[in-house]
Amino acid sequence: MTALTKDIPVLDLGPWMAGDEGALDRLAADLRKVCMEVGFYFITNHGVPQGLVDRTFEQTAAFHNLPAHVKAAYAINRHNIGYMAPRTSMQRSSTVHKATKPNLVASYFMKRERSSDDPVVVEGLPLRGLNQWPDELPDFRGTMLEYMTAMESLGKRMLPVYARALELETDFFAASFREPSITLRISHYPAQDNFDGEEFGTGPHTDAGFMTMLAQADVPGLEILLRDGRWHPAPVLPGAFLVNIGQMLTRWTNDIFPSTPHRVVNLAGRERFSIPFFFDPDFEATVACLPTCQGTDNPPRHEPIRYLDHILAFTNRNFDHRGKAA
Repeated sequence: MTALTKDIPVLDLGPWMAGDEGALDRLAADLRKVCMEVGFYFITNHGVPQGLVDRTFEQTAAFHNLPAHVKAAYAINRHNIGYMAPRTSMQRSSTVHKATKPNLVASYFMKRERSSDDPVVVEGLPLRGLNQWPDELPDFRGTMLEYMTAMESLGKRMLPVYARALELETDFFAASFREPSITLRISHYPAQDNFDGEEFGTGPHTDAGFMTMLAQADVPGLEILLRDGRWHPAPVLPGAFLVNIGQMLTRWTNDIFPSTPHRVVNLAGRERFSIPFFFDPDFEATVACLPTCQGTDNPPRHEPIRYLDHILAFTNRNFDHRGKAA
């Protein structure tokens, strides 16, 4: 583990990816320390081509620069797929700040690519619909699917590291991630002239799932609430992903790995784009306290929960379209 940044540790995946002897155990030990003490970390030598990341940012900007009426034609639906306009989300479930104003962010959501004859699509199961692809951008679909495939592969590669960090067999999480719940959210944050303490690009919150991997934008705005109780600007490390853990991993670990609050305030004087990738368990997976995270003097703090139930409750509170549907 290195400390190339002031506040956020850096984990080099290179030795483990190359199969170096003992690299998994060293990486897992570093990951455990990071998750217990910070909750955010960078990964380098992750294997995702920088050119693909750059193309994904280019297509993100291209979509958000489309006319408003065009974006509105791809409005977000009950499966949380499509365009979510500014001021139609609010961090109502946050435990670190009472939201009083909606978020300024606009986002476009994509999930696992499915066909119309997929049984879960035919049955209409929640959050498992068809992606919406804008006809106006011929390179959009291919780029986003390529990026999601690369990020899902990286997420799966990280599972044995988390398992070893929690003193479990390396394949422990495999059963809960047979078909991971994946979401790519490409977001646009307008420049804010000032900050009144209430109106955020995205209000203070913790993520709902297992792990979020973020390619760094070249415009600042993301802030992290570290253990010292202060908000810190997220540093930028070119070529790295900034990773944070979410509420599902916190529940799984009996709060040993607490999720870290973060927020976005864009005072940079220009628009900001962001492409977080959410890597989470199967929708039908049950998250219950891990055997290595409990004992007679440390009983489970959370009831077992199906991931689908958790994520629906989260989105129903925070996303206006889901709240209306619920």
